Amino acid sequence: MSDSGDLAAWIELSLVPGLGGGRFRSLLSTFGLPVHVLQATRAQLCRVVPESLAESILERKRGAEVDKALKWAEKHGHALLTLADDAYPKQLLQIPDPPALLYVAGETRMLSAQALAIVGSRNATPQGLKNAHAFARALSDAGLAIVSGLALGVDSEAHRGGLAGQGSTLAVLGTGVDVAYPRRNAPLADEIASRGALVTEFPLGTEPHAGNFPRRNRVISGLARGCLVVEAAVDSGSLITARFAADQGREVFAIPGSIHSPLSKGCHALIKQGAKLVESAQDVLEELGIASRPPDETTDPVVGHDLLEKMGFDPCDIDEIIARSGLPVESVSATLLRLELDGKIASLPGGLYQRVR
Repeated sequence: MSDSGDLAAWIELSLVPGLGGGRFRSLLSTFGLPVHVLQATRAQLCRVVPESLAESILERKRGAEVDKALKWAEKHGHALLTLADDAYPKQLLQIPDPPALLYVAGETRMLSAQALAIVGSRNATPQGLKNAHAFARALSDAGLAIVSGLALGVDSEAHRGGLAGQGSTLAVLGTGVDVAYPRRNAPLADEIASRGALVTEFPLGTEPHAGNFPRRNRVISGLARGCLVVEAAVDSGSLITARFAADQGREVFAIPGSIHSPLSKGCHALIKQGAKLVESAQDVLEELGIASRPPDETTDPVVGHDLLEKMGFDPCDIDEIIARSGLPVESVSATLLRLELDGKIASLPGGLYQRVR
């Protein structure tokens, strides 16, 4: 991480109103480090940015905000990463508009881990929520960090599934890292900060604004090797993330659904445009060239195979499966979860399960 003097300059420059990422990088290209930008004259600055921005850069009214950010970064589990830091995630440097500054609460190293973005509708169906959790957990168990945006619905279940696996999860925020949004996800955000990482480019205290979230989405996809869309309407913000992923050269995956469901139409549109249709976590791993984890030794493969045989191929509920198999409810529940994570069965609305392979 940069020393405190350099870091203060990075923070101060990042707080200049109206200074976007492109102009920030143009200033760095011209003057070098932010401390040199802040020492430049009006005439020198005006050769790179409009006069109004040069005036904003020359103002020195951001001291209290800089001090607040520096004190925040000194706390355990907090970090501020700049484009010049070795710990800045290399995959983000590959995107057209990398954030100049990242506020991180949690494990900084996770930003450079192999990751997959999982996004989808805030108003997902029960099946969509189950799919998000099941895919995230299976992919996390395979060693991938799960990246999402902490929104309600699919994002939340993706984070929970990531936390349940070995790879954990990253939440990219459209607010300051100290702002809980949505408020009901505050406990989830705390858990992610303690076992994964929260990350944002927005300064401390930034409240949610509509324009922040598309910018957040490019970071979600930028941190990952690919983006999986679980459920999405045709006007869903999740499709923005998928487009960023495609533009950034990342893989795009989509889970198909009913032709009658509005929340399947976004995924179907992506598939028509070339996204990979996936039916199991293994499909994603194979496309990314990642070996799946060894079978869970706590699940007897003989029991799993026997349960599949008892199910047949028609939908059935857990009570019927218990009656057919003669196994205790705890064993059936655990085996059904494992079979679902392995992509061998699917859970359907109404508490039904169906064999798919």
